[in-house]
Amino acid sequence: MAFLSNFPDRARLLFPGLLLALTIAAAAKFLSEHYAAPVMLFALLIGMAFNFMADQERTSEGVVFASKTLLRLGIVLLGARITLGDIAGIGTSGLVTVASLMALTIGFGFICAKLFSRGWRFAILTGGAVAICGASAALALAAVIPANDKTERNVLFTVVAVTTLSTIAMIAYPVLFGFAGLTDAQSGFLIGATVHDVAQVVGAGYSISTEAGDTATIVKLLRVTLLPVVLIIVALATTNRESGFSQVRLPLFVIGFGAVTLANSTGLIPASVAAVLVDASSWLLVIAISALGVRTNMKAMMDLGWRHVAVIVVETLFLLALAWAAVSSGLAGV
Repeated sequence: MAFLSNFPDRARLLFPGLLLALTIAAAAKFLSEHYAAPVMLFALLIGMAFNFMADQERTSEGVVFASKTLLRLGIVLLGARITLGDIAGIGTSGLVTVASLMALTIGFGFICAKLFSRGWRFAILTGGAVAICGASAALALAAVIPANDKTERNVLFTVVAVTTLSTIAMIAYPVLFGFAGLTDAQSGFLIGATVHDVAQVVGAGYSISTEAGDTATIVKLLRVTLLPVVLIIVALATTNRESGFSQVRLPLFVIGFGAVTLANSTGLIPASVAAVLVDASSWLLVIAISALGVRTNMKAMMDLGWRHVAVIVVETLFLLALAWAAVSSGLAGV
């Protein structure tokens, strides 16, 4: 009852920001349909033009809600497009490859941090963020490692850096993979295995094709699914008893995605309903990407120390090189 009584106030708080994101999404859809260009790219670029509204009191709450909550809901409904057969198509080799890429990237983070005179905490934050799921992984890892006077600053930097690099990758990777002559399945695997944040994975993948987007989403969610395993290992390795293990849990949107995928695979969701859910998912994801664009400030990257930037850029390139080698050698199964 308390939720229902507070709902009108919450709705009024979120409405301006949500309306902004929805308007940008509608404009992006219109331009995409009339100029045959990726809707996600239009949504991102138009959104970035409204970055000045990201921190305004009237719109900030709604923009954050759209970029996080609506994104996760869109991913959940995306399960109506995917079946267990699609996931099985990744194969055992694909799963082993994804896990290996994550482990090697986190390990390389320690080497890279040492080369640029950064600490082990920074290595875990950046290596984990690059290897797993961007800002979400950085925040989760920060909860299980022992904090010091630099932790808050390093977490803030990592969130900004992985979001910025993911945005750049969302635009650059589809073009790069296209020039390289990769198939849609190969491009989707590379995007899912290398781009940091879920939102940008979705944007980059579906800007190429439906097949690439589906593959990218599945591979990315495999990485996200392994987050609790990494958190447990990090917590045990750093013997941080104060953090507790209540943080070590599977993200709810991944569970939701799995539940909808399972229902779709077993025929519990009629084809007509699945089509509606997929269409709703498409709109939610475009709205989320629009809000993400509003929140993206490219200038913030220029104000950070070059050693911090170097660590996370080199880690990102290392992961891309490893994943590309896996695809080229056939280890990825695509």
